[in-house]
Amino acid sequence: MNSHPFDALACPLDGAPLTQEQGAWRCASGHSFDIARHGYVNLLPVQRKRSSDPGDSKAMVAARQRFLNAGYYQPIAEAVSAAVLEDSAEHTPLACLDAGCGEGYYLRQLAAMAGPAPLELLGLDISKWAVQAAARQGIAGQKGLPGAAWVVGSNANLPVQARSLDRLLCMFGFPVVEEFTRVLKPGGIWLQVEAGPNHLRELREIIYPTLKPERVNDAPVPAGFTQSATQTLRYTLALQGNAAIADLLAMTPHLYRATAEGRARAATLETLSVTIEVKLSKWVRNV
Repeated sequence: MNSHPFDALACPLDGAPLTQEQGAWRCASGHSFDIARHGYVNLLPVQRKRSSDPGDSKAMVAARQRFLNAGYYQPIAEAVSAAVLEDSAEHTPLACLDAGCGEGYYLRQLAAMAGPAPLELLGLDISKWAVQAAARQGIAGQKGLPGAAWVVGSNANLPVQARSLDRLLCMFGFPVVEEFTRVLKPGGIWLQVEAGPNHLRELREIIYPTLKPERVNDAPVPAGFTQSATQTLRYTLALQGNAAIADLLAMTPHLYRATAEGRARAATLETLSVTIEVKLSKWVRNV
């Protein structure tokens, strides 16, 4: 990959630009944020945390890492990467944020698909365990996805300078329209991936007594954006072995929503044919 450093971070305390120097990110006001030994920086002030350890747990992150690295969601990654790279300038670095990056799978896949196309990558997640895992991993044997910035932070207060991003990914995450509007350049693209009505249906039928009627997900186009495209991706996974099934359940909110009886039924499974259905929406920030 042709990686360029992402340097448009902003101080989470006063919004001023951050500059990297001597193992830390600093702003002109003197606020300083140390870079951890694994290469990430924590830009989530303690006063903005709703708990002492927000976001996915270490166990959830590990389960997601195993499941994604096995390639089960590769078709989703390929569709998202193609949408990111579409209409990008050949020699101009493309600044891209994954807002809710987890352990960095989708940015690594994007970097692999981009080839020589220049990228400036930023992965952000509220879970320190997810960001730590993302910073540790690499692409093509290169540790940590060289040039990428990994940040513990919140979508509600993105530590990113205004109008600095060309692309923004929100993969099964929590969008914050006002913040996404602020950080995207005019003409920048927001890609939202959400579960479709039949996503993981067979698993849900096992862990819940009954399934609630599916809501039609026709959300309006966010204010300040123009809809560019929508795409539904649907395929079937044949999972073999209890470990893969357990990882799938553990990486989703269903692990905590299911009853004890439902989790016990899932724990006995050795095979599972499950539907993957996601909706990819592409919105362009108005000029």
